[in-house]
Amino acid sequence: MSDTILSQDHGDWVEITLNRPDRLNSFNDEMHLALRAALESARDGGARAVLLTGAGRGFCAGQDLGDRDPSKMEGAPDLSRTLTEFYNPLVRLIRSLDCPVVCAVNGVAAGAGANVALACDIVLAAESAKFIQSFAKVGLVPDGGGTWSLTRLLGEARAKALALTAEPLPAPRAAEWGLIWKAVADAELMEEARALAAGLAAGPTVGLAHTKKAIQAAATNTLDAQLDLEADYQKTCGATPDYAEGVSAFLEKRPAKFTGGQA
Repeated sequence: MSDTILSQDHGDWVEITLNRPDRLNSFNDEMHLALRAALESARDGGARAVLLTGAGRGFCAGQDLGDRDPSKMEGAPDLSRTLTEFYNPLVRLIRSLDCPVVCAVNGVAAGAGANVALACDIVLAAESAKFIQSFAKVGLVPDGGGTWSLTRLLGEARAKALALTAEPLPAPRAAEWGLIWKAVADAELMEEARALAAGLAAGPTVGLAHTKKAIQAAATNTLDAQLDLEADYQKTCGATPDYAEGVSAFLEKRPAKFTGGQA
């Protein structure tokens, strides 16, 4: 695997680190492919949770613009290719994983870096971290699902203001507004994020995966469609060994020991 990505196997869960700290972990093609490969490896290896973070003083500064500099190209760059070949498959992969993806934003998350973080299921951020929709500074629109995530999480007014002004949003305010789960003291971020990932990995994997899918589907489903979906998913989850174990543990007043097994 490319050294632009570090992957550490913790047994039931995997920690993946963006590793271009000299460039604030900005994406180039190599890091894109390495991150996708690490996520696919975690999926194929049966990981029950994934933790994504960044090396050094920042989480991710978005696209490495040195690789997309019009002054060094013959003609204008086709930025839609960057999205269709790299960012869009990455966001879709994160959202489709059958396990929770935790993101620990350890510093600035700018441009597509912010929106890759927001594609994850639970986002923790260091109190010193900032989220910046920096696209307006270079004449672009938010990508990486940013226009979708911002609007659904914050509403149109705040989404437009953040995108049009590129004003940095401090992590505590991002948590207050509901953009992320919580802001954590810098020194405690990774300890809390790892404990969260480990706790999720010890949970009822099928139930958690279907909960993730159901909540994501709610953005476009009608109430009737969502009620039917819940019934279908509950049937699947109710047939798993983890449901039987969870009920037994509840009745016996003991901690459950989930295995993550399918029905």
